Formats: sequence, structure tokens, C-alpha cells
Amino acid sequence: MGLLAYLKTQFVVHLLIGFVFVVSGLVINFTQLCTLALWPISKQLYRRINCRLAYSLWSQLVMLLEWWSCTECTLFTDQATVDRFGKEHAVVILNHNFEIDFLCGWTMCERFGVLGSSKVLAKRELLCVPLIGWTWYFLEIVFCKRKWEEDRDIVKEGLKRLADYPECMWFLLYCEGTRFTETKHRISMEVAASKGLPPLKYHLLPRTKGFTTAVQCLRGTAGAIYDVTLNFRNSKNPSLLGILYGKKYEADMCVRRFPLEDIPTDENDAAQWLHKLYQEKDALQEMYKQKGTFPGEPIKPARRPWTLLNFLCWATILLSPLFSFVLGVFASGSPLLILTFLGFVGAASFGVRRLIGVTEIEKGSSYGNQELKKKE
Repeated sequence: MGLLAYLKTQFVVHLLIGFVFVVSGLVINFTQLCTLALWPISKQLYRRINCRLAYSLWSQLVMLLEWWSCTECTLFTDQATVDRFGKEHAVVILNHNFEIDFLCGWTMCERFGVLGSSKVLAKRELLCVPLIGWTWYFLEIVFCKRKWEEDRDIVKEGLKRLADYPECMWFLLYCEGTRFTETKHRISMEVAASKGLPPLKYHLLPRTKGFTTAVQCLRGTAGAIYDVTLNFRNSKNPSLLGILYGKKYEADMCVRRFPLEDIPTDENDAAQWLHKLYQEKDALQEMYKQKGTFPGEPIKPARRPWTLLNFLCWATILLSPLFSFVLGVFASGSPLLILTFLGFVGAASFGVRRLIGVTEIEKGSSYGNQELKKKE
């Protein structure tokens, strides 16, 4: 094992990476708070600044995928579709099967210059999560309670506010609403059967309300829908902890572009279009399982150096005073000071682990189990 590979497995290194991410995130959140003063003066300037502040935080996670674990991301599509990336607003539909599916989506956003301006329809609980939810708040992310009667007006208003967004924007939409588990899949397929819909093998039944509302509100703003079907070679099931330990994965993403004007304007017809799309996504996953590849031309967008340079800048700024402080603590010889510092390290470790836990499937929300609760 080489020195770098050895360092990737060490807890103290993980703690230092977490320290840089958390402290830089708090600095960025505070800066975002200060930018609120710009909103009444120049809304577009506020947005452009916050896009770059968000990029400075999220690109650190992308750096872990691209440069730390050296995970490969391959697109299966056509060059004409790739040529449009980063040049039009788009709704991106991504399957929700893996712990790092969001990170693969962010990686594609980064490589085509839209990471800082990427949007998502997020559960309201994330608004209370430091760094993640706080950064999204300043980015005008749409938060919902997952109760459509209460969410309808909030989602419509939030999406319509984005009509004049100055940066190229990708709106990432997880139509399944929650990550795939066997229990949720069984319940979801019971619902599909009750509605006379074909069963899905690799996906949950898509929730159509958010999709139809997004299409309705972004029509005239977004140019297309990008359907992305993600899987990993050799049946790997990657995790954020695996990425942190430097494990290399190979992600394959089948991307199809659908012009937004081709999507039905009627809500029921648009919902049927989405169900048909997920049946096609299921067929693509079956093909991948059988052949180990997706249809289309394999294209590997080059990784850019900015994520690495951004992290190195933050690490230089934050770790130098940290090392000086640690040396001063142990040089003092004070048991109380040393124990206090070690307690702080333990608390920081717990906090970083909790942030990672947000991505873990087994610790995900119970959303999708409501039908089971009703039966019981």
C-alpha cells in the first residue's frame, strides 16, 4: 500500500477533511447571510455571488469523488446532447437508488459549469441541517413538507421565482421521492397494482405531482428534461464513507434529452408520460444488469482542476492556524486544556459522522412507508 493510499484510510485525515468542510461551510454560510443586504439593491448580483459561494462548498464533496477516490463517471448519450449541457436551463430526473447518487449528479453539474446554480426539490427537514440546508436556503432552493395539499402553492411560488435566474440552472428532481429500499419497493408496487400500472423492478413508483408542477412552472424557462439513469459497474453499492476511504468506483450514467415542449401540457397526460419514462428507465437498468453497459456512445467529460484547487485553498487557510493551536495546547502541559481539546475533537468527529449519516440509505426517512402504516 502506497503512502497516499494509507493516508486515505486514516481517521485523523478524515477528521481534517471534515474540519475544512465544516469550518469553511460556516464561513460561507455567514458570508451568505451578509449578502442578504444585496437582495433589495440587486437581486441578480445576490444570486451570482451565492452561486459561487455554494460552489466553493459543494465542490469540496465533488473533489472527494473526483480527486480523492478517483471515481470514474461515464456518460452514455450522444454528442449533440452533451453539446447542450451548461447552455440551457433543464430539469434533471435522476433515479434514487444509491447513497452517492446526488454526488454523481453534482459531479456532472461541476463538469459542465452549473454546480453552484443547481437546484433541487428538498424535504423541509434539511432546512435545519447546518451547511447543507443553510446553503440551500440562500440559493432559493424549494423546500417541501411532502404533503401536497400544503406544498402545492409553496412549490409553485418557489419555481416561478426562478424564471429570471441569471445563471444556467439544472433543477435536479428525484421523482421517486425517497431512496429505494426493498420494503418501500414492495409497498410502492402494491400501489402501482392498485392503480393498474405496470410493475417496476428497479425503481419506486414516481410521484407525479412535483414533476407536473415543475414542468408547468418552468415551461418557457427550461429548455429540456434530462433523464439520467445511474448504475455502478461490478454491482458496486458505493457510500460516502467509501469515498472518504478512497475507494474507487465506476459510475455509468445513461442520459436522454427530451425537449420540454414535447412534454404534454395536460397534468394527467404529463403524469402518464412520467410513468412511461420510468418503465423505460427500468428497461435500461435491466439491460445494464444483463450486459453491464447502457446504450449510447460512452463519453467521459474531463474533470476540471477547480474543485481540487478550491479545497487546497481552504485547507491552507484553515489548517495552518489549527496546527499552531494544537501544538500550543500540548506544549502548555495543562491536563484540563488537553482534555478539553480532546473532547472538542470527539464532538467534531460525532458531528462529521452525523453529516455523513444524512446520505445513508438505512438511516433515510420513512417517506414511502405511509401506505404500510395506513394498512396497519
